[in-house]
Amino acid sequence: MKISTILDYIDNGHIALPEFQRGYVWNRDQVRRLFLSLYQRHPIGGLLVWVTESRTVSHRGEGSLAPGVVKLLLDGQQRMTSLYGVARGNPPSFFDGNEQAFTGLRFNLDIETFEFYQPVKMRGDPLWIDVSALISKGQAGHEMLVEELAQNLEIGTKAVKYSVRISRVLGIMDIELHIEEVSGKDKNLDVVIDIFNRVNSGGTKLSKGDLALAKICADWPDAREKMKAKLKDWEGQGYSFNLDWLLRSVSTVLTGEAKFQYLHDRSADEIQDGLKRATKFIGDLLNIIGARLGLDHDRVFF
Repeated sequence: MKISTILDYIDNGHIALPEFQRGYVWNRDQVRRLFLSLYQRHPIGGLLVWVTESRTVSHRGEGSLAPGVVKLLLDGQQRMTSLYGVARGNPPSFFDGNEQAFTGLRFNLDIETFEFYQPVKMRGDPLWIDVSALISKGQAGHEMLVEELAQNLEIGTKAVKYSVRISRVLGIMDIELHIEEVSGKDKNLDVVIDIFNRVNSGGTKLSKGDLALAKICADWPDAREKMKAKLKDWEGQGYSFNLDWLLRSVSTVLTGEAKFQYLHDRSADEIQDGLKRATKFIGDLLNIIGARLGLDHDRVFF
């Protein structure tokens, strides 16, 4: 399926993220390298999707799913979010992360490289083109750029060569990506979670906390948002904790062990109870630290 078609499917709710997926974690260098690979027409891997009925699943974000059968991304979220963010100039509805990772991508027509906008280096230089603006305007943007380049005396006849390179950037949207599908009545949520964990357990794609949270979200879809809301409350008080740490705290309260594996056989009710108890204990401890030690920040914490 063409990349442009996949992005359209995301817009109309035919492709989305399952609730148990984590947020967007790529950085600018990963986005830059993705687009360089696509420009050079190097393979970037396919997508793995779960084909299921939209009425039977929970999905990430505020956007609505299309009626009938939908495809939920099990592998490929980071790549597709990056492609969507650059191509559309804004994140998809299921986005959860730092959109600065894909904002301001530029392409240099002379040395054929992608970099993020640097005012001192790029301002006023016609050879650094805005990738998001080009893709959003399509062929009309291509023609406008070539006309501007042709009128630049310093560029002159090179405008023809640069036109070919602009076309190659635009052609990224026409690249075909293979989509492998997980489908069938036997592919219930538990089976899909297991597939998701197996696919994403290699390399540095997901932490053990991400995998544990994926399993929890299958039984309790609001788990991630509830935990993130509590983390945001503490951040407002000067304490910056992360999801893995809070999940370990929940595990410790429930099982006496901080290892994520001890959460695997716990029910949604038990996890909710553990979160309630853990956040109370943490809140009480932070109050003691503030009252007795006069600390209202986490900069002295290991």
